[in-house]
Amino acid sequence: MIFTDFVFYILASILLFAGMRVITSRNPVHSALNLVLAFFTAAGIWVLLQAEFLAIALLVVYVGAVMVLFLFVVMMLDINLDKLREGFWDYLPVAGFIGVLMAGEMVLILGSNHFAIITAVEKSAGYSNTAELGHVMYTQYLLPFELASVVLLVAIIAAISLTLRDRKETKSINPSQQVKVKRADRIRIVKVKSETEVAEVIEPAPTDKPRGIK
Repeated sequence: MIFTDFVFYILASILLFAGMRVITSRNPVHSALNLVLAFFTAAGIWVLLQAEFLAIALLVVYVGAVMVLFLFVVMMLDINLDKLREGFWDYLPVAGFIGVLMAGEMVLILGSNHFAIITAVEKSAGYSNTAELGHVMYTQYLLPFELASVVLLVAIIAAISLTLRDRKETKSINPSQQVKVKRADRIRIVKVKSETEVAEVIEPAPTDKPRGIK
């Protein structure tokens, strides 16, 4: 066993452990932190496979942006764990069926000839896997790439529409009504007659004469 195989098995073990903790942890913050660890470990495996661009993209996009944002959102939200667990046993049969179906699909895909063990090919010093990845993506896999972009666009539109929907417990504004507002609707100039305040003069109270003096 060479050194790279030893490192791969260590990273793969950490990745499996982090993935299991994501779905078994009771605390959402712990699940998010384990997911960050899983992404970081997967980036290390991609470095071993000489896919430096994918490793950097995974760290920058997912760990550095998406997961940090998700972690802050989870920490700021007041999540009721008891309410979140309600109906777990009702959804368990459907979830189990979907899990078994996904496991079968992974076995069919990983057991095919697309993932057969091949000998690594040594590349020249000026080889760029980033340029090679871009060439394959925009030539051979152009249609799946465009379909994925359309799916992401639909997801963005759906997220915005869910955010802007009217809720009873939240306050929202209508931008079109704000644009239509005129100055006369917001400002009213009232002419008030000026008045001069006269200072009141207070006269001293009369003092009583002392007794014995006429």
